[in-house]
Amino acid sequence: MATQKKTAEVDYSMQERIMALYDLQKIDSKIDEINKVKGELPLEVQDLEDEMAGLKTRIDHINAEIEELNTLTKQRKREVDQAKIMIGNYKEQQNNVRNNREFDAITKEIEYQELEIELAEKRLKEYAAGIKSKKVQLEDAESHVAERNIDLSAKKSELEGIEAETAPRVAEFEAQAAIAKSKIDERLLVAYNRIRRNVRNGLAVVTVRRDACGGCFNRIPPQRQADIRMGKKIIICEYCGRILVADPEETQE
Repeated sequence: MATQKKTAEVDYSMQERIMALYDLQKIDSKIDEINKVKGELPLEVQDLEDEMAGLKTRIDHINAEIEELNTLTKQRKREVDQAKIMIGNYKEQQNNVRNNREFDAITKEIEYQELEIELAEKRLKEYAAGIKSKKVQLEDAESHVAERNIDLSAKKSELEGIEAETAPRVAEFEAQAAIAKSKIDERLLVAYNRIRRNVRNGLAVVTVRRDACGGCFNRIPPQRQADIRMGKKIIICEYCGRILVADPEETQE
């Protein structure tokens, strides 16, 4: 909004806008050079943070699985205790049976409860093995987190040191960039930023030197060079899509 208001207040000529674009490119290139000092650190920090988030999610998932196995273990133990109580009751009833039919029926109930105990104890062993396995996984994940946390802290510290050191220069260049942007309409700024994202080294605006594009080094026809020097309109390199401007040094000569 500030940029739009500024361009509305002052009617800059096309040549002034083109030169402002050129100035903006030089400033952005200086900021790019400063950012190169950071190297791959920003990406490495982001990757480590993403990995840490993934590991923490895994730890939460493992803990939830352990909790579920503990709940099932308690449930099965209650079932075993209940079955033993029922077996004790059935055995007491066997002492008071009136015939073989009742005795056989109670015997079957006892056998059924004993099978239930056997099945529950089998499940308890499986749960115990599962908990043991999950705890090993948990220790491994927590160890990995501790190692990655050390790496992340070191890289963050290094990155923060570089940013603190370069912050004054970046702030100065950003202030200069704001002045240049105030002379450029929004449409041109959008096009400039789009080209910067799509070309090598972020060079969206290049000069014509020795009759060639300063970006892709393809030859520029004489008539097109004349149009560029006049600065009446935006001229785009037909080969690489960069904005072409006259070389100020050659213009002065």
